[in-house]
This record gives sequence, C-alpha cells and structure tokens, in this order.
Amino acid sequence: MPSLPKPRLRRTYRAAEPVATAPAAPPEPHIEIVEGPGLRWVHIERPTPLEWSWLQEHFDFHALDLEDVASRNQRPKIDEYPDYLFIVLHLPVFDSSVGRLNTGELDMFVGPDFVITIPNQELQPVEYLFERVRSSEEFRDKVFSRGSGYLLYRIVDDSFDYCFPMLRKIGNKLDAIEDDIFEEERSEEVVRDISKVKQEIINFRKVIRPQRPVLRELENYKQRFLAPSLDLEIYFDDIVDAHERIWDMLENYKEVIEALEETNESVINHRVNEILRVLTSISVIVLPLTLVASIWGMNVGVPGEGDPFDFWLVIGGMAVILIGMLGYFRRRGWL
Repeated sequence: MPSLPKPRLRRTYRAAEPVATAPAAPPEPHIEIVEGPGLRWVHIERPTPLEWSWLQEHFDFHALDLEDVASRNQRPKIDEYPDYLFIVLHLPVFDSSVGRLNTGELDMFVGPDFVITIPNQELQPVEYLFERVRSSEEFRDKVFSRGSGYLLYRIVDDSFDYCFPMLRKIGNKLDAIEDDIFEEERSEEVVRDISKVKQEIINFRKVIRPQRPVLRELENYKQRFLAPSLDLEIYFDDIVDAHERIWDMLENYKEVIEALEETNESVINHRVNEILRVLTSISVIVLPLTLVASIWGMNVGVPGEGDPFDFWLVIGGMAVILIGMLGYFRRRGWL
C-alpha cells in the first residue's frame, strides 16, 4: 500500500502582544559635586544643553556670563557681581595628537559658598585637585574650611604650577638643539627642531601674556570670599610671582631660541663657504691646465706636433703647474 503524504498542520499566527516597559528615564546632567563645610565645588567639563539647564535652574548667573562660557573664545578677565565673581583664565595644554601647545580655557564662578569650574577640555591640574578633594575627607575639610577664596587660590596656583614641567621640557629641547647644531649630519633636523620649539614658545607666550593684569586684579577681589580669620594676601601674591617667573623663563627661552637660530644660520653659511672655497680653488687650479690643453689641442700647427716626446713634455709641464698651484694654495691656507 503506497504511503500517503502527511497532511500539514494549520498553524494560527497571532501578533505578539506588546511587552509593557517602563518609560525611559530622562538623561541626567553630567555634573560632579563635592560638598564640604559650608562650601560646594561643582565641576562641569564640556557642558551640554542639559548642564546649561541645570546651571540656570540652580544659580542666578547673568546671561552674558553663560554666553561667554558657551562661546569658548574669551580673553582672560574678571567680572564682578554683587553675589559672585566670573573669572576666565587660559592655560597651556600640550596636544600630543598634533605635537603642539594649545590654549585651554577655564571658566569659574566664585561665590561665598560655592566654586564652579567649567573647563573647555580636560585640564590635568584641575582634575587632579578635584579628585584629591573628593577622595580625601581630611584634605577636603582643610581646603573647604578656609572659604571659597582659598579654594580659588588652590585651583589657580596648581594650574600655573603645572606650567613649570612644560617649561622644563622646552628647556631640555633647547639644550638638545644646542648640542646638535655643530653636527653636520643633523643640519636638516636642527632647522625643523628650532621651528617647532620656536612655535611652542610663541604659543606659550600668547597664553601667558594676557593673564598678567587678570592675576593682579584678582588680588583686589580676593578678600570678598575669604574666611574672616585668614590673611591669604601672601598666597595670592605667590600666584603673581609664579606668573612672573613663568614669563621670565619664556623671555629667556625666546632669547635663547633666537640666538640658536642665528648660530645655526652662521654654521650653515660657514659650511657653504667652505664648500664654495674648495670648489673655487679647484676651478682656479684646473684653469691653467685647461688653457695649456686648449692651446695644444687647436686645429693649427703647434710646436711639437707629431712628436711623441713633446706630448710627455707638455704633460710634465701641466703636472708641474698643478703641483705648484696646490703648494701655493696650501701655503696661503686656501685648501
């Protein structure tokens, strides 16, 4: 009996019922806050519209200040308001991706019981100080108990102290260039290294120069947000002194790189002159030999034509002229 095909079972398909899901939670603003005795440190890096909304909700800052923070293209300055200070500082930041110094901007709002730092990129000294305050309760109490003015001092002081290791690296590069200038095989590398270091010094000066009036002006506002029992005038004077030391080092480096550039040009010119002197001496030595060869090579009758002995006589005369001119040039120091 032949086997019959099995009948297909009819399947009923039903649309899947939607799974009840909880509504997505609204995104939280990325804001880091450390609280201590009577003081809050709010740190916001690269704020988005979400962080702007949080600032406007919790603080009554002037709209122009928020606009300045958002623009990220402000000169260093201090704006004074009845309840707070708005401070803009620039700090040198080394960009390893392009191998050059760039400008990092640090915007700060300072009030009686808060400090808000808003860098436009990661600033290592600020990040390190914030992490230290957050991780060490003892250090946090020590810093916060002295008021927002002292915290402002620590932020600014650490930021400018971070410039000295960068300046030492530039100094090491200048020392290396000075050693390489007189090595002939590294002449092309020296020119490139001088150009790079010179650009770093120029960028560093562009960052540091505008800070001078701001830091001096900061001394006039510091007492507003300091604990009454503290006399921190000497600390803020130290910031100005550190800035002056940075500027003096940059002035010194500027003079050094200009001197190295002039020395390198002198060395290159000296090498070129040596080459030209040798080539000129060779040309002058060969000139009389060429004259003799030209005379005896003319297509006219000349003395000794057809005589093999006279050929060697002419060659001997040319050899005497060559030896005599070499001796004369050597005695004069031209070779």
